[in-house]
Amino acid sequence: MADIYSIVTSQQLSYEQKVVALAHAAEDTLSVLPMPERTKYYFEKGVICNLNEGNAPYRPRYIMPDYAKAVRQGVKFLQLDPPQNFDELLTFLQVLYRHVPSITTYPVFLGDLDALIEPFITDLSDEEVKRKLRLFLIYLDRTITDSFCHANLGPQATRAGRLIMEVDRELEQAVPNLTLKYDPAITPDDFAEQAIYTSLCVANPAICNDVLNRNTYDRYGISSCYNILPIAGGSYTLTRLVLPKLAALTDDKEHFLKQLLPEAMRCMADYMSARIRFIVEESGFFESHFLATEGLVERDRFVAMFGLVGLAEAANHFANGKKYGTDAEADAVAEQIMETITAFVNEYECPYCEIANHRLLLHAQVGIDTDYGITSGIRIPVGDEPESIYDHLRHSSRFHRFIPTGCSDILPFDITGKQNPAAVLDIIKGAFSLGQKYIAFYASDSDLVRITGYLVKRSEIDKWNSGQAVLQNTTQLGAPTYASAHLANRKVRGV
Repeated sequence: MADIYSIVTSQQLSYEQKVVALAHAAEDTLSVLPMPERTKYYFEKGVICNLNEGNAPYRPRYIMPDYAKAVRQGVKFLQLDPPQNFDELLTFLQVLYRHVPSITTYPVFLGDLDALIEPFITDLSDEEVKRKLRLFLIYLDRTITDSFCHANLGPQATRAGRLIMEVDRELEQAVPNLTLKYDPAITPDDFAEQAIYTSLCVANPAICNDVLNRNTYDRYGISSCYNILPIAGGSYTLTRLVLPKLAALTDDKEHFLKQLLPEAMRCMADYMSARIRFIVEESGFFESHFLATEGLVERDRFVAMFGLVGLAEAANHFANGKKYGTDAEADAVAEQIMETITAFVNEYECPYCEIANHRLLLHAQVGIDTDYGITSGIRIPVGDEPESIYDHLRHSSRFHRFIPTGCSDILPFDITGKQNPAAVLDIIKGAFSLGQKYIAFYASDSDLVRITGYLVKRSEIDKWNSGQAVLQNTTQLGAPTYASAHLANRKVRGV
């Protein structure tokens, strides 16, 4: 009751943010999932974390509607006919986005935006398209007040994609997050260079390795931070294993690898399976929600994301003073940990995950605002980065290979990057050839920064820290993380 009272009386939460917080509080009054004693123990120790999914799951965490299908056939429940022109398309999408649920209550995926738009702008001038796009993107930023919201571009070069990037540079908004799907055999250099230049102006778009990521599913999209998930499906759940808190329970590496880690993984996997069964068998989501009944999502295209965080600190704990990212001993420990985790998820059978062959899929989770001394996913801690950007990316590639549903690195660049996007593209090509799956950039002097995978404005962080209410709830998450993870001290790169 004290927590609910603090939500109701908060002067830093907007009305809408209070409504969402109260809904989560109500859900957490229920207890519908089994919680064996050892699972409860690992929750209490902070080893297992459900990332605020709530105690009674009534919808999948991340939902990836097939927007192209929706545009072709219309949406009966929303009384939307297939759009016939650009204005109708933008209104169609605005209405549809408003009704796509997720863990955040906002849509986390907006589709392959340039591909959706491209057929509708053939008879319009660039200025006409940009004028309408400005209004559309402003609408998204002001109504989807959560930057765990993602739209995709590419890999084909499109006029729509170029114009979206031009408008994005002008508006400097945190929503939507953008990713360019990049394939050197398909994506022209000038299109990729425009994406890099735009990112070094407004921290958008990030670049993903389309060649590697499309091997995971037949059709994929990037949602939320950088989650690689099947279109027309999504993820039931993302629960995470907080590796440093598990490592803190022992100083014996063999005890950690052979007893604690397997037991904690089993507890977490069983908990995730219980969440999935409740969503599928009891919540009624797939029987009643229009996305499912009209074929815009399909139950057998949902997966389960087995998250991990803090690989660096866990490896360092057992590495005799050596540091992950720069010392071979710590990196070898990290590889042992990842091989142990991979072996487990490749064997564990997960219900209702047909598209993943009933297996859990690893995800490098980015962290939350209450994490202290815990580095996102498999990244190198701020301050420990190798001097050479090439060594940094070689190291990342070594560990990205374990992760099929999302991992990334974030690289701030000085002004030399913006002045020479072709050189940055060469770095990307090299990194992707080694197995790097996803890279995000921003300029060291940009107001917009990537916190972990999502975008926040530094000016908005300042407002929140001074006690003012802010429009986007991700600013509330980003402000403490920006400080506690020392993100202002990320190593700035040049070319």
